[in-house]
Amino acid sequence: MPSEERGFAHDAKQVARDEREIQAHAEAKGQGSFASRDGESEKPPQTGAREYPFPPLPDQHLTKPGVEAELELQPMWDAPYYQGSGKLDGKAALITGADSGIGRAVAVLFAREGADVAIGYLEEEEDALATLRAVEAEGRRAILLPGDTADPAYARAAVEKTLEELGRLDILVNNAAFQQHVEAIEDLSEDHFDRTLKTNLYGLFNMSKAAVPHMRPGSAIINTGSVTGIDGQKSLLDYSMTKGGIHAFTRSLAGSVLKRGIRVNAVAPGPVWTPLNPADKKGEKLRQFGGHTPMGRPAQPEEIAPAFVFLASPQTSSYITGEILPIVGGY
Repeated sequence: MPSEERGFAHDAKQVARDEREIQAHAEAKGQGSFASRDGESEKPPQTGAREYPFPPLPDQHLTKPGVEAELELQPMWDAPYYQGSGKLDGKAALITGADSGIGRAVAVLFAREGADVAIGYLEEEEDALATLRAVEAEGRRAILLPGDTADPAYARAAVEKTLEELGRLDILVNNAAFQQHVEAIEDLSEDHFDRTLKTNLYGLFNMSKAAVPHMRPGSAIINTGSVTGIDGQKSLLDYSMTKGGIHAFTRSLAGSVLKRGIRVNAVAPGPVWTPLNPADKKGEKLRQFGGHTPMGRPAQPEEIAPAFVFLASPQTSSYITGEILPIVGGY
């Protein structure tokens, strides 16, 4: 690995250590409650191609940034009933936070639709390798890009490596995120606040700025927003603020780059079972995660990923830009 790339990986590991310190500080202060389904115990409706798990979920707490391979209840990302139809044939995508969760599910479906994939991640090497193998199993090329999106130099290097290895860049998915609940604003430290903004907003800006000059007409940028950016969340002041910022940035950038033939949209999920949540919540809050939705459960990553395919493909969304697509389980 070249010295510059080793430097990005080293810096990313420091960021992960910082995240764990923020997690420990927040947990020492206590976390807000997480509502259950008003005492209901009946089995929630199943509306998908296969049956999905519902609360109570395992109370397995992870240290940040959260390794999917360590989860007892593995997120469902492989979408075995989803059949590709060439919607992204010949394209190349760069996905941040692609080692696990929504990012991994998106990488797999992009590959199934014909795209090569650059996998951005912080330090979760085992998870990133699993994503790489999954993309290659779909018959497409994949490369690994460890580093911190908050570093503008990493963003530029990640784009350059994608162009060098995959030959082009047609789709950027800004998915990397940091989240940590705190119960009161007094418990939200400056370091915690800074880390959330650096990952969720600076990272989005850095990656978009680096990518746009290299994207051709017909390309797409897709940002991962959140229902918290629409409705707010009292124990996620910083995270909700950044997600609302992502929605506003999406609409603004869409207008800015439309003349270049680039579309920009966002997907705003509700609760989704990924390592992000067991690396934040614990106890009853985790056991009842997603139980407050009309669906009665959290989404699985494979249920969110098709929306990214839809917004990435000029075959399906050529007239769609500046939109925020909520996927929130029936709110």
